[in-house]
Amino acid sequence: MKGQRKKQTRWIFSVSLETAPLPYCSPLFPGNRSAPIIRRSSRTSGRSGHSSADSGGSSISWRPLIYDPPIFWTKSGRVIILGRMERKKPYLNPRRIFPILFHVILWGTWIGLPIVNAGDNDRFQTFAMWLAPGVLLSHLPLFLLNTEWLIPRIMKHRGMGSYLLSLLVTVVGFSAFYWSYKQFFIPAEVRFHRNDLFWSVIPVLFVTAISTGYGLLTYFNDQIQAQAEEKEERLKSELSFLRSQISPHFIFNILNSLVYLIRNDTPLAESVTIRLSELMRYMLYSSEDAQVPLAAEVDYLSNYIGLQEVRFGEDVAIRFHQKGNPGGHPIEPMILIPFVENAFKHGVGMIEAPVIEISLTVEGKDLSFRVRNKLSPDEADSKDASSGIGLRNVRRRLELLYPGRHQLQAGEQDGWFDVLLSLELSEARNPQAVTA
Repeated sequence: MKGQRKKQTRWIFSVSLETAPLPYCSPLFPGNRSAPIIRRSSRTSGRSGHSSADSGGSSISWRPLIYDPPIFWTKSGRVIILGRMERKKPYLNPRRIFPILFHVILWGTWIGLPIVNAGDNDRFQTFAMWLAPGVLLSHLPLFLLNTEWLIPRIMKHRGMGSYLLSLLVTVVGFSAFYWSYKQFFIPAEVRFHRNDLFWSVIPVLFVTAISTGYGLLTYFNDQIQAQAEEKEERLKSELSFLRSQISPHFIFNILNSLVYLIRNDTPLAESVTIRLSELMRYMLYSSEDAQVPLAAEVDYLSNYIGLQEVRFGEDVAIRFHQKGNPGGHPIEPMILIPFVENAFKHGVGMIEAPVIEISLTVEGKDLSFRVRNKLSPDEADSKDASSGIGLRNVRRRLELLYPGRHQLQAGEQDGWFDVLLSLELSEARNPQAVTA
């Protein structure tokens, strides 16, 4: 209808203090299994007759089990959102500043020095002033053409011979242009050189030499940078592939434990599911980062061991000892868990009185991580315990990320499989909590 106001819909999100049972446990309050209801209401202006199941058109919107970004609730009903902080690139980039600074100094000196040296000589000063436009119209384009096109295009794709031939033609062309400029634009009474052709070629050759050196230096530096970036991309791709193999392996083992609990202890399975959601949240969010605080990795490891203690109960003796303060030392995420997974894979089953011993010691920047488990008689002579996917992956990750900074010893001795990892950590960082 003409003149009718356009329909406008506003989505309003609010947090109610009502609680509903959800299979979610806040890391801030592990014992709380209730979460606020998120209500979404739609208010429409301009038309009437809009109906909804709830007053005001509100409806209940259930949050998923895993959030992006993570959302936690306090007992007072306050919502805390942990977001990812992206580092801004530095405003002053040396790779951009250096060429600008180089050109300013070069051309300022090349054009300004003759004017400054003229002093009180009016004729020479006038000649330098007339010469400056010719320098800008011939020498500057020559420099840019050589560094930006001849070297990166001709020499790279067609070879050195084509580049030298093209450079020769370019030098002849700009020398002729520079000579023509001095002959036709600079008055004869202010010229200083009788042999203008010679003094037209010499400056062009000088600029050509400087531009060739600068262009080759830039070209080879870019080649080295490109090779380093290509190597880094290959490293990232390989690490991403290795991590993608770890995640399904981890989920497979935990789901087997969960199936066992569902069949035997349903209430306990519920709490384990909540704990599993926290582990998966860490696996999804933290494993995307290049490094995580060592304290977070140790907490993740403790949660995993706690799940296995619930699963096996008193059937398996699990001993976990921790010494020292992990603090904020950065470490590759999920770098320790494969050793523990391997111990539970080969250290339980057809073994009399199975025992799994795990110890973690932090002294300054040195990390010592040891995992020991008993082996069954059938596996004592087998290499499967030390050649699984998990251990192969972690070996490769250590080689890529900690070259010369780690020692890994793994082997069987007297019916025990023993893994000892010594790792040199980086400097500790101060973790910061982001709340909103």
